[in-house]
Amino acid sequence: MVAAAFRGLIAPYIAPMNIAFLFIAEAYQVYHGAAVALELLQIPGVNVTFYYNDPDVPHHLERIRRAYGAPAVDYVRLARSTKTKAVQTLRVFGLDKEAVLRTNEAQLARYDAVVSLEDTTEILFGGRPAAERPARILIVHGAGDRHVPSMPRRARFDLIIVQGEKMKQRFLDMGIAKPGHITAPGYPKLDTSRRLVDADVPLFANDRPIVLYNPHKVRGLQSWDRFIEPMLRAFAEQDDYNLVVAPHVKMFRRRSERRREQWRSRSTPQILIDPESDRSVDNTYTTAAAIYVGDVSSQVYEFLAEPRPCVFLNPNKVDWPNDPYFKFWHLGDVVERPEDLMDAIAQAPKRHAAYLHRQHDLTRSSLGDTSAKAATRAASDILQFLEKASS
Repeated sequence: MVAAAFRGLIAPYIAPMNIAFLFIAEAYQVYHGAAVALELLQIPGVNVTFYYNDPDVPHHLERIRRAYGAPAVDYVRLARSTKTKAVQTLRVFGLDKEAVLRTNEAQLARYDAVVSLEDTTEILFGGRPAAERPARILIVHGAGDRHVPSMPRRARFDLIIVQGEKMKQRFLDMGIAKPGHITAPGYPKLDTSRRLVDADVPLFANDRPIVLYNPHKVRGLQSWDRFIEPMLRAFAEQDDYNLVVAPHVKMFRRRSERRREQWRSRSTPQILIDPESDRSVDNTYTTAAAIYVGDVSSQVYEFLAEPRPCVFLNPNKVDWPNDPYFKFWHLGDVVERPEDLMDAIAQAPKRHAAYLHRQHDLTRSSLGDTSAKAATRAASDILQFLEKASS
């Protein structure tokens, strides 16, 4: 356990180590980092304070805390200005993250380290030298390949925790991170999902194989607009598969509850449409599905923790084969037209052998060590870094 391994490291500290765990963005990011915070809480002398911005976060933190059997903890809502409260009430304008960070900067400056799942937090503490501010620590959520415009911001973190060697080497090659300031302990979300997801609870009343459609919202790459209606019609006309439609939760985050309910109401005995629920963020669907259909969501790697057939959608006709931001599209057939989708799904199990070796290799480099205790290893990495920085 981390506690046993780090009792000796805590001893040199005159005062307890105080860590702020900052959930500044949407609640789905909780599943990537809460387990690390709970592991840190087990260490004698380490105090962790949970701060949140999205009002849905405490619900998800409590789900995870109970799954780990951890003691009750307090969750602190980040202070918000009157303007920010108004912005957040409207939802359509997001969480006003930078304004929230600036409002709380003085409070957060009291800690030894601020850990976040969101690179917006690089604005904290400006250009102050490391010795005069808390350590900025980033746990990167997701293990995908697509281009991330905010990547340069990550160079301002003192420690970056990624999942596997693929992303670690990418950060080093780009000069985003330096050796000794980046680690790859595995994928903590897998630890959490194993505790939360009951694979024996059926999603459908029949035992047909499940196809998961998991689209992203990225402009210029998303498949939803072109594929969703033809897909629903095609699945309604067949009886070989069940379909789960579970978009990345940010797709419907800024939509009204009425709009989300309109989509839920289109579910049928063989089609489940889930625009935003606990199951859409805790790996219930990636665990249950037999075939994955998607565009650029990094959840494909969560699905491929156990390699299975994939189909990727390219309605925008991206020139992807030699583009490093589309590595994962080499792990299944790529479809450009809705009319070709059902045939690609039918062929996917037969063609899986052609992709299996690549799935193993790329998933391993993306997720890192997929055995249990990734969260424990991440907590160890944080403590080792802080102990070394203080010496």
